[in-house]
Amino acid sequence: MTIGLLATLKTQPGKGAEFEAAFADLAKVVKAEEPGNLQYDLFRAKEPDTYVVYEQYADQAALEVHGKSEAGKAGMAKMGSFLAGRPTLQFLDKV
Repeated sequence: MTIGLLATLKTQPGKGAEFEAAFADLAKVVKAEEPGNLQYDLFRAKEPDTYVVYEQYADQAALEVHGKSEAGKAGMAKMGSFLAGRPTLQFLDKV
């Protein structure tokens, strides 16, 4: 079953450009190394310093690969240094 994930992230004021660059680096790795990842896109919200990541995975196993990859962990740590708090995650089942 295809799984969707919406992650809402708030960045520290003035750190948006650095966050976007770190996300772009991570997205390249995800798209190259995770065949079960169907979509991994960043959107800037209307609310200041707020981003939404839309992710889509072929199945639960693909989602788990994403969460466990070393490159993914390193990318998330880099992006995390620009965040103003923990992301809000919403998991979705495709119908």
